[in-house]
Amino acid sequence: MLGFPLIVLNFKVYLEAIGENGIRLARYAEEVSKEYGVSIAVAPPVTMLSKVIHAVGIPVFSQHVDPSPPGSWTGSVIVEMIKECGVAGSLVNHSEKRMLLADISTIIKRLRESNLITLLCTDTIETTKAGAALSPDIIAIEPPELIGTGISVSKAKPEIVAGAVDVVRKINPSVHILCGAGISTGEDVAKAIELGTEGVLLASAYVKAKDPRRLLSDMAQAALKAWEAR
Repeated sequence: MLGFPLIVLNFKVYLEAIGENGIRLARYAEEVSKEYGVSIAVAPPVTMLSKVIHAVGIPVFSQHVDPSPPGSWTGSVIVEMIKECGVAGSLVNHSEKRMLLADISTIIKRLRESNLITLLCTDTIETTKAGAALSPDIIAIEPPELIGTGISVSKAKPEIVAGAVDVVRKINPSVHILCGAGISTGEDVAKAIELGTEGVLLASAYVKAKDPRRLLSDMAQAALKAWEAR
């Protein structure tokens, strides 16, 4: 069950997240979620969706989905495919997989019709504004220049995070908002929540960590503390 504060772990397609390594990372996430009572979701590589879903009980997201309906769309990852795997939802429009606004709108509609959650990624306050109008379940604001840098958006560009929170609350207060890009420590997570978000989206800081379970434990505790102090 998805709740807030929420930590979403995008495994991307790092070697550290493929095969048994990915299962291990997902199990760490489940252990930390149970230990601290914080909602944690994972987004493994698409070929591992079914394996991870069968291995853990926490929400699992697809990293991407295409707008195509069933049919002659060679190589496409369609909503029906990820639903059959048992996912909770999908990331949409990640900065490494950007999409046209019309396609985003189609995907959100198709995910909703399949009772799946949309986690829409945006990169500026303007794109956040446009995205909020489409009524996704969750928006994650991620300036692409900070992704993978270890420089947290919540510290380097707090005005973007606060601005995104503000426009979402004005346009569509039912949309939940996360932030991502450079989130690397518990302190980064706490700062994000202090700025008004409901959690974070991160990738390499967790996947490539020397001790991913310990890092995630720190983040979960920081998220809870900041959430209770709101």
